[in-house]
Amino acid sequence: MIRPATPADIPAVHALIRELADYERALDEAKATERQLHEAFFGPRPAAYAHVATDTTDTVVGYAVWFLTFSTWRGVHGIHLEDLYVRPTARGGGHGKALLTALARICVERGYQRLEWSVLNWNTPAIDFYESLGARPQDEWTAYRLTDEALLKAAGTA
Repeated sequence: MIRPATPADIPAVHALIRELADYERALDEAKATERQLHEAFFGPRPAAYAHVATDTTDTVVGYAVWFLTFSTWRGVHGIHLEDLYVRPTARGGGHGKALLTALARICVERGYQRLEWSVLNWNTPAIDFYESLGARPQDEWTAYRLTDEALLKAAGTA
């Protein structure tokens, strides 16, 4: 079952975020707290949204965190999928596809024209899964990021 996350799901989502970070070989970079997630999803100005996948016992086994984007070329919103993760013991049960289907449905219902995300180049199981759904890589774009000291320097505050 796929449903929007509730405040009660925050501990499970937080644990899954840490599992994903460990899988992506970056656990030391996963610094978000449960309190930060609660504020981001359920605070007065939500910055992101989450959906969860549950098994037959209503245990959270996967999640998708997403936020709105805007395309100046299309003139409408889209969804950026920040994380999609299903616990290894629950993979193969259709949870990942169901999470993506739920987000695609939100796009269609709201008139959004893009559902986008990034995937690590070495994560061939994820790449194969996404391509099996019809997703195509955007090879002509290179992602850039400012964090930590570089961000402070760019802001003129270092």
